[in-house]
Amino acid sequence: MIARLLTLAVVAWGFTVTQPALAQSNDQEELLDRALITFNTMMRDENVGPSFNKLLPDAKALLIVPNLLKGGLIIGGEGGNGLLIARLPDGRWSAPSFVFMGGASIGLQIGGSVSEVIMTVMTERGLNAVLVNKFKVGADASAAIGPVGGRVGAATTSAGGADIFTYAISDGLFAGTTFEGAAVTRKDQWDQALYGQSLTARQILNDVALNPPAAVELRQALDAAS
Repeated sequence: MIARLLTLAVVAWGFTVTQPALAQSNDQEELLDRALITFNTMMRDENVGPSFNKLLPDAKALLIVPNLLKGGLIIGGEGGNGLLIARLPDGRWSAPSFVFMGGASIGLQIGGSVSEVIMTVMTERGLNAVLVNKFKVGADASAAIGPVGGRVGAATTSAGGADIFTYAISDGLFAGTTFEGAAVTRKDQWDQALYGQSLTARQILNDVALNPPAAVELRQALDAAS
């Protein structure tokens, strides 16, 4: 009888331990699906699309936050989960590394309650900055509002060759902001759950062999566009 109870206890313990990992995996897949939707939205937007398309082939990395919440919705914790994906040496796009983006000023800068955000990292300095454990936009790398329409050349010149260009769409409208002061931190547990091992963001973004099934569609869309 005691042995039977011990067996049941072990099974119950195992069930409770595995549940968070399963939920986390579902969250990751949902985020990857939303990131693909955000990417397609930016590509097709009549204001953002033309310039975003021109910048993409030269981008060294993208930081995508599909749902950035306005500060009023989360007291003292505005922000959203996102991912970082980088260019591999062969020109293809890497597997993703997960991040969280937040900051006290975000809610004041965004026009609507929820925004879709993509940051195009254009320089090695910018890429090295976003790979640290806690990256602050504007402090660790310069940021400028992404040009709209076809004015890529003029905008990049006037921005002084910014490390990062930011694009945000809120309620279907272009929301011009650099997200100055926003902090981007690593979600190491999400990375470990997806890849089954402990890896740094730099290892993930440089590993040509990593190919999680949940990220295949996003990577294919990026490869096809650039």
